[in-house]
Amino acid sequence: MDSARLPVRPLGNTGVDATIFGLGGEGVLRTFGYDDQARDVIRAALREGVAYFDSARAYAGSEQYYGATLGAARDNIFLTSKAHDRSKRGALAMLDQTLSNMRVSHLDLWQLHDLRTWEELDEIGVPGGAYEAFVEAKRAGKTRFIGVTGHRDPAVLLSAIERYSFDTVLIPVNPCEVHAEPFARIVGARAMELGMGVIGMKVLARGLLTNIVNAPSVHELFSYALSQQIHVAIIGCDTVEQVRENAAAARRLRPMELHEQRALEDRVRPHAETMLYYRPPTLRA
Repeated sequence: MDSARLPVRPLGNTGVDATIFGLGGEGVLRTFGYDDQARDVIRAALREGVAYFDSARAYAGSEQYYGATLGAARDNIFLTSKAHDRSKRGALAMLDQTLSNMRVSHLDLWQLHDLRTWEELDEIGVPGGAYEAFVEAKRAGKTRFIGVTGHRDPAVLLSAIERYSFDTVLIPVNPCEVHAEPFARIVGARAMELGMGVIGMKVLARGLLTNIVNAPSVHELFSYALSQQIHVAIIGCDTVEQVRENAAAARRLRPMELHEQRALEDRVRPHAETMLYYRPPTLRA
């Protein structure tokens, strides 16, 4: 382990250099009652030099695990969470709960969680809608940056980053995406043009991609993701060993040549519909 060598990339125009591997808020962190295992995973990530840590109000005990574990390490990391309430009042209440759970005075990034439909896109922008909460929280210093996340419909998310002013966007990135309408090409590329930080998720498709016939390795999937239009890849981990494996993949990162990307996409094509479980059936091809 050589934490000093975990690579970083500028997170868009935020001025933050983020480690290219971030600890996802799912995995063992999206549980209740696994305190020891969750603590071990968070501490392993810190030892490996990970500086980007993900969570969400919707992720079971994830925020509480961080609050019980980070301590003084909080000052040296980029701490994030998300709120899924679409109203200003509800979102701000979620933020207060998040800050209490995490035992911090502010977040580095607070994200509007899992934007799915055109109706939600309109709903967040009306007077009293959630977007007002995000603007207010940033102005009040409760978060340094604000973002939006989605994994259902790239057209909706594209419209969101063009209609509203967010600092970051969180999107799915894996080799099955190209067999549908890929978020990285549609949303990630436009976000890059806007100077936004782009974070990738679903890199291993919840681990499913590493369990298919002729499965790609974690290193291949990580290298593929970081060869797309993103700055950081977040991956949820169940064990210390998984943290180490992902950190090792980050240290060994070698951007994939285009022909290597196409070969990997063709290799996983038979499994694409299953791996795109996070999209509705009509948007999986």
